[in-house]
Amino acid sequence: MKIKNRHNVPSPFPSPHRGEGGVRGKKILITRAREQSREFTARLKKLGAEVIEFPTIEIVPPLSWKNVDRAISQLKSYDWIIFTSANGVNFFFQRLKERGKSRRSFSSSKVCAIGPATGQQLKKKGAQVDYIPKEFVAESILRGFKRMGIEGKQILLARAKKARDVLPEGLKKMGATVDVVEVYRTVKPKGGAMRLKRLLEKKEVDVITFTSSSTVSHFIYLLKKEELKKLLSGIAIACIGPVTAKTARQCGMQVQIQPKQYTTPDLTKAITEYFTPHPSQGRLKM
Repeated sequence: MKIKNRHNVPSPFPSPHRGEGGVRGKKILITRAREQSREFTARLKKLGAEVIEFPTIEIVPPLSWKNVDRAISQLKSYDWIIFTSANGVNFFFQRLKERGKSRRSFSSSKVCAIGPATGQQLKKKGAQVDYIPKEFVAESILRGFKRMGIEGKQILLARAKKARDVLPEGLKKMGATVDVVEVYRTVKPKGGAMRLKRLLEKKEVDVITFTSSSTVSHFIYLLKKEELKKLLSGIAIACIGPVTAKTARQCGMQVQIQPKQYTTPDLTKAITEYFTPHPSQGRLKM
């Protein structure tokens, strides 16, 4: 897979060597929440990578369930329910159960999942997924809904507290009524700054992976801005998708790895290919 460097910046990294599995022996730092990173970690370890788990976010319930409970009490009124992450699914269904409700409470509603991981989590909960966009971002959901026509429709959007307003604003412009409810929050774990700085200073990391904008911003929070360039020198930055990559660049990072599909299996593949150039190439073109 060829990943273009949109900024045409010469790579500061040495040419990777074709090895056993590409990432064998590489030290890969995962910033994802610990409870979410098991599958990602296992996949990388299976390829021979040395995984360093350094979660920069924790997933916690909202401060209040008031708005979620109000939405649950009127679930039958919604034409569509949209989930933008597997976390949102888990917390929403947890609260649904606590309120004595089940999937049948919104059997008349159609369900949209932003991507396959979210869709799979919904299926595990017994929900039928009616729509997953081709690209796993809010903009792609909007394009799909525009084709369907949602004027006059009632839509429930279950998501994190901190999220882009692209989706709810876009839906409203199409004539839909949108209820946005916070079903979980991402917060910064306590401590860790000294450990992170030591890892980076000693060059004990080959790749840093980011799977959301929150993982990026919380990572940056732990470091001094003036030291960022020096600390990240020689380390490849891998982002799961364009939104996360944009946040990383805005924070002063150069993004070397970004898969075409925004999933952890594809991110794993992109990292592997980064360190495994084709025989005709000195290194993978970015």
